[in-house]
Amino acid sequence: MSHNGCDVVSPCSPFDGLFMAIKPADVTDAELAVLQVLWNGSATIREITDLIYPEGSPSHYATVKKLLSRIESKGLVKRDSSQIAHRFTAAISQDDLIARRLQHVAEDICDGSHTPLLINLLKNRKYSAQERRELHELFDELFGNRTKK
Repeated sequence: MSHNGCDVVSPCSPFDGLFMAIKPADVTDAELAVLQVLWNGSATIREITDLIYPEGSPSHYATVKKLLSRIESKGLVKRDSSQIAHRFTAAISQDDLIARRLQHVAEDICDGSHTPLLINLLKNRKYSAQERRELHELFDELFGNRTKK
């Protein structure tokens, strides 16, 4: 049986082996909010709660505690329990999660091709001068400097 032309039993992408621990869809919006805090550095449950829910209540604290438990079980955060207030750090980088999600979209919608994703991502917005420089540098790195500046 196949999915998008790939054999279900064997990986069809070089990324499959790296990203098969969980599917990107397994990260909920609420879990993503916690990860976004942790991408800025380690934090306690209270610190995360205060950032996500500035007017937070005890139920918000319990919500963050439950979210951390869920994403810890998915292997997305690490817990340091060496102090009374446990500290959490992201076990997956923002870039890795982006790559995982885009790979999932490419496989599900584009038969594994990244080209339609790149074209749509690049052509459907305006870019700052800094972003354009970064894109030029990336294209030069990937494809060689084929254009005159």
